Amino acid sequence: SVPACCSARYNLALLACFGFFLLYALRVNLSVALVDMVEPNTSLAKNVTSNVCPEHSSSINVPRNTTGEKYSWDADTQGWILGSFFYGYIITQIPGGYLASKIGGKMLLGFGIFGTSVFTLLTPLAANLGVGYLIAVRALEGLGEGVTFPAMHSMWSSWAPPLERSKLLSISYAGAQLGTVVSLPLSGLICYYMNWVYVFYIFGALGVLWWFFWMCLVSDTPETHRSISHAEREYILSSLKDQLSTQKSVPWKPMLESLPLWAIVVAHFSYNWTFYTLLTLLPTYMKEILRFDAQENGFLSALPYFGCWLCIILSGQIADYLREKQNFSTVCVRKCFTLIGMIGPAVFLVAAGFIGCNYELAVAFVTISTTLGGFCTSGYSINHLDIAPSYAGILLGITNSFATIPGMVGPVIAKNLTHNNTVGEWQMVFYIAASINLFGAIFFALFASGEVQDWAVSGYHLHRN
Repeated sequence: SVPACCSARYNLALLACFGFFLLYALRVNLSVALVDMVEPNTSLAKNVTSNVCPEHSSSINVPRNTTGEKYSWDADTQGWILGSFFYGYIITQIPGGYLASKIGGKMLLGFGIFGTSVFTLLTPLAANLGVGYLIAVRALEGLGEGVTFPAMHSMWSSWAPPLERSKLLSISYAGAQLGTVVSLPLSGLICYYMNWVYVFYIFGALGVLWWFFWMCLVSDTPETHRSISHAEREYILSSLKDQLSTQKSVPWKPMLESLPLWAIVVAHFSYNWTFYTLLTLLPTYMKEILRFDAQENGFLSALPYFGCWLCIILSGQIADYLREKQNFSTVCVRKCFTLIGMIGPAVFLVAAGFIGCNYELAVAFVTISTTLGGFCTSGYSINHLDIAPSYAGILLGITNSFATIPGMVGPVIAKNLTHNNTVGEWQMVFYIAASINLFGAIFFALFASGEVQDWAVSGYHLHRN
């Protein structure tokens, strides 16, 4: 095989990793900045905190910068501002996959991140103009980010040799977790010492900078790459020669009738339910039940995502090692990794609801839960490329559309279940997430496939006629 170090395919993975790092930083920074954008008295109607646990955050008030503009938005308005992102995001998933197969992933991913960065730079202005403008800007950011994952999957269908898929994809998508890890505490520090507007200016400017590198250094296929070695080009093309389809039309009907595709849809939906519920509500749980202010300790809220990042990188290496050296079948690796990555988090999530006021243990359980979820990246998450490399972008668009619904619905349901903030109510939230995870894992284990499907190969139409 061709050495990995400094190769064109690994350079692509690293640049993509930075790209997804910035995408998630741009997505998460608003939840941190919002705390500073809202007038203290209107931030949230004081909840009836169930006094199950004793107070234990004695914070010394450090003088902080308070020059940022403040807005009087109530809790509902804040909910709309935070949710507006997903309304844009869900719209461009399937068109993103389709466009990537037509115009190439490079332009689509590049301009997706560039657009998101530009709208991020405009966020402080939009907030000043009024809440409607801010919601519109966030929805437009969602539109820009919606094309990125399908575009990346589409690029990997021509760049990733089958036995290096888990490695390459896990490196590129792990950037998303790292973006969450770094931007949560960093946005907090920027708000604290500077002013919340700089959260948007700094990350937005970095996104524009990344875009220049991406446009100069990356190409859609190994054939069009300027500096790729002859050996690497041959290696990638020969490894993919029986896997790609040459037909121009998309086989929609057999695609949508394909059980292995629905196995990915169900797994993707279930995983995201837990992921989004935690991402949006973890600080609330720590604050209202454990009486422990996660805002004061951005590092603790970032810890679970750091664990997840490590797990994604390592499990990607392990998955390809098992397939290449130990001759495990692709489908066996995908199913095992999905089972670990969905049942593990379910168990620890339920456990987190039962440990009373021990917040060190709560943080540990939630961290283990999110970390184990990293196994899914080498499980269902890249299975699209196993079953239909030519249409991987479109397939990801389909599964990610379904998987965005939990981001819109999950937190709303959880908020409605926890009106009184009792431990029992929160256990209910964790139970629901865990049982959805369990169902998704079992469904995937029953119906997933690791083989390229008949309809995804060019000869398919000939056999039919």
